[in-house]
Amino acid sequence: MHAIHHTDRAILNQPTHAVWDAIVSELNGKTTWWHPHNTHRPGSTGPQLQGGTMTTTIHPAGVGKPGPKLRFNSTTTHVTPDVELTQAHTGHFRGTTTYRLTPHNNDTQTLLTITFATTPNGLAKVLHKLANLTAKHTAATQHALSNLQKHLDNQK
Repeated sequence: MHAIHHTDRAILNQPTHAVWDAIVSELNGKTTWWHPHNTHRPGSTGPQLQGGTMTTTIHPAGVGKPGPKLRFNSTTTHVTPDVELTQAHTGHFRGTTTYRLTPHNNDTQTLLTITFATTPNGLAKVLHKLANLTAKHTAATQHALSNLQKHLDNQK
């Protein structure tokens, strides 16, 4: 089994409620700070709610560029607004993702921790054998976190 278990962290210059709102907006497909690598489409119940669903499409070469696309469906299994959101995945990746928001510096900043515990499936499993998906995933996530900080700065 070639599982991907990795945690990415960033200290963002906004309080937890602002970071939470930005994550919820992105997972509902209303913003695009996770570009150029991921797009999100919510189900009939948004992913910010217990039992809510969404579909994520990973565009390894970038959105709108040729190449394979990996998709997985997510169901929210745990949610505490402004604190934590956990999703279970099926599709090209099976497992969980947890977003945890911790107040930092008297809640003028937020420590955002994103933990991915997934196993590639199907095409993703083949690609994982050919390339280090963990490293590619981390690079894409760090790029997204940088974009998130820019997005938050523009919301001030």
